[in-house]
Amino acid sequence: MRNLLHAICIFILAGGLAAAQTTTKANSSKPTASASTSDAGVNLPTEATVDSFLQQTFGYQPDLSWKITGIRPAGVAGLAEVSVVLATQQGQQFMRFYATPDGAHAIFGDIVPFGARPFDPVKKILEKGITGPERGPKDAPVMIVEFGDLQCPACKAAQPKIEELVAAEPNARFVFQNFPLQMHNWAAKGAAYADCVARASNDSFWKFLSKTYETQSEVTAENANEKLTALADGVGLKGADIAACAAKPETKAHVDASLELGKAVEVSGTPTLYVNGRKIGNFDPNLLEVYKALVEFAAKEGK
Repeated sequence: MRNLLHAICIFILAGGLAAAQTTTKANSSKPTASASTSDAGVNLPTEATVDSFLQQTFGYQPDLSWKITGIRPAGVAGLAEVSVVLATQQGQQFMRFYATPDGAHAIFGDIVPFGARPFDPVKKILEKGITGPERGPKDAPVMIVEFGDLQCPACKAAQPKIEELVAAEPNARFVFQNFPLQMHNWAAKGAAYADCVARASNDSFWKFLSKTYETQSEVTAENANEKLTALADGVGLKGADIAACAAKPETKAHVDASLELGKAVEVSGTPTLYVNGRKIGNFDPNLLEVYKALVEFAAKEGK
């Protein structure tokens, strides 16, 4: 991990690292994402150009590989957004940067909302689109939305602190939205089970989420149905019924809708939180007190 962090620090990428934690290794330096040029007004770089840029930037480190996971319009002044997973034998890190319209410069860091009420547009999108299990009053002055992936180790590590964050504001409304990452091999199935558990019993969902994180390392793509069915049984539901529900097309549609909602508010990794529309895209458990102050401030502003 030291070599990976060293490479990142040299290139000053800290601001461009998103929250996604991955468990599959980038298998080569060859790009696998496809660049679309159908969006008017955005000059997207080709995969070959991005790959060459990464080779020139990181080629000095032979044990570092990468996988291009997305090239798309950023939605801001013609910028192109490029998503990459950097990997060494010690671990992986998600990276995002932006290419300028002239193709001559790359910008590292997050594009953030601006204006007198900068977070209101995202807040309105979330208020209209959330469908996941929730706790707390619907008219609460502060709404915390988490986009999570049941297979994500970072989500597992963050969950106790997220629970503590929510508990610190008794009147908060907390909503969980499924956002299974494609690079996780049983995350989509986990999201389908979670969706069905939540629809069967909102209270059981929170127990299911906790138990899934507790046993996360024991679940594989091969045994996911068996393990997740047993977990559903363990929270007081009929696991066979949840398994049948998870296999239905309508359940996939629910999960896909949650993914689309996340993409609409620019979720790029997990866990990502929104506090009254304000994005916390790199949830750091060590910054819990800062997040508590942010939630308290949002609650006061929301009254």
